[in-house]
Formats: sequence, structure tokens, C-alpha cells
Amino acid sequence: MTNDFFLLPSITMPITIADFDYIRKLVYDRTGVFLAEDKMYLVESRLGILAKQAGTNSVSGLVAELKQIKQQRFSPLYESIVEAMMTNETFFFRDVNPFEILKTSIVPELLKQMQGEGTLNIWCAACSSGQEPYSIAMLLREYFPQLARNQVQIIGSDISTTMLKRANSGCYAQHEVLRGLPTAFLHKYFRDCGKEWQIKEEIRSSIEFRQINLTEPFGSMPQMDVIFLRNVLIYFDVQTKQSILARVRRVLRPDGYLFLGGGETTVNLDSYFKPVQFEKTVCYRLISNPVASQL
Repeated sequence: MTNDFFLLPSITMPITIADFDYIRKLVYDRTGVFLAEDKMYLVESRLGILAKQAGTNSVSGLVAELKQIKQQRFSPLYESIVEAMMTNETFFFRDVNPFEILKTSIVPELLKQMQGEGTLNIWCAACSSGQEPYSIAMLLREYFPQLARNQVQIIGSDISTTMLKRANSGCYAQHEVLRGLPTAFLHKYFRDCGKEWQIKEEIRSSIEFRQINLTEPFGSMPQMDVIFLRNVLIYFDVQTKQSILARVRRVLRPDGYLFLGGGETTVNLDSYFKPVQFEKTVCYRLISNPVASQL
């Protein structure tokens, strides 16, 4: 009698240092994300699942298969490995304070400056599956109904095609809509699709999703009033952080606002950003002359 269990591929071989270094370089070259030496377990865990799905019995087998592909960067396996190593943690109105400041201080200030003309431009970089830009879109619709549709442009971007596909669909599982989303917003801006909830078209159509690699040129972008770049700089080394912030400066209008994650800062990285305290939230304002601001 044959035991089919022993015929199934199993991930028993630990990742080698050579394969770990190969993956680290691949991920860094593609995304700028730096995997520290103590992240070997993370590579082994995430790529072990991918290796099993691909029908190989080890991460080394997966790496060997990738090395045989001539144009690696254009292959599905390459993209699958890169995406497997990305962290896509997000939820609606995450760390609620930035959204509160947007509602009570920043948007009212920007509307006064607009005086009914122009466009309010907001960019959510590294937006993963889209909860952050959708949170902003709902906030604007709820508290600033005077804003016409053509007066607001919200761009959500990510490097992952898988995440962007999810974001575009606007579909979320029950546990996702229960995480951070006010109940009133759920019933007002979503429709029940059985096992999932989908954001209504009026909100989905207000956001443009783009694939943007933060370590490469951003492409054509309007001048942004507000940029959310939260909980992503922590994954880069100092040099990459500085180059990203330099590119951000070029698309953020003078006196525009930059929101980072709670454990992130521009201090000692880019002197053109000045920390601004709003109650419990610190954001960063672009200034034209960092030397003069210190006098």
C-alpha cells in the first residue's frame, strides 16, 4: 500500500547563504528594499510557500529555476519572488490621527488657498491593497461635500501588480472592513457582495491607481498638495531613503505636506522637510530654504 503523503513535495532543506544573498540582491535591485542578515528566516518562510506552489521542494530549487531564465526581470517567477518578499500590511484609517489632521486642519487650509479654483492633489505612495486612498476619498466625500469631483485628484500607487489589482477592484473581506472602518462608512460607501464588501463606484472612480517603483523615476505626476508615504521608508537603507525623499520633493508643491509612518522621519535625511506638530501627529512641510529656516 502506497502512502501518498510521502509523494508530496516538502520544504525540508533550509535556505543556503548563497541563495539568501542572491535573493537579497534581487529584491534590493528591483525595489530598493534592504533585507538585513537576520531576515533569512523570512526569506525561507515566504519563498518556501512559493516553492511549494511552483512544485519544487526547496527555495534552492526555486532559485535554480530562476537562474535558468534568460530575461529574469520580465518573467512571472521573478515578479512572484519579489512580491512574496513585500510587506503589505494596511487597513482603513490606519493610525487614525493623520486622517483627523487632514480633516480638521490641512484640507480646510488648502481649500482657503484654492478659493474655489484649481485641484486638490493627494498621493498615497506604497498604498498596497488600497485602503489608505479609499479612506481619504471617503473622508473628503463625507466632510467636504462642496468639493466637486473635478476638484480632487487622488493617486494610489504601489510596486505590486497583485496589490494594485486588488485595490482597483475595491473588494475586501469581512475582517478587512471591520478593521479601522467606521460602521457608518461601511453601510454608506460599500455594497454587500456576499462574502466580500465592495466600495461603491462613486468612490472607486475617484482614485487613479498606478504602478510606481519608489526607487525609480515617478513618471508624469501633478504637483501634490499632500503625500502619504507611510510605513515604507523603514524598509530602505539611508541612501535609498534620501534618493526617494529627493524625488518626493520634486512632485510636492512648495509648503506641501508629507505624512510618514510613526517610526519614520526626514530628520538627518533631507533638510528641505520641516517637522510640523499637529496635536498627536507630526508631518513634514516642504520648505524652499532649509538654511534660512534654522536662523
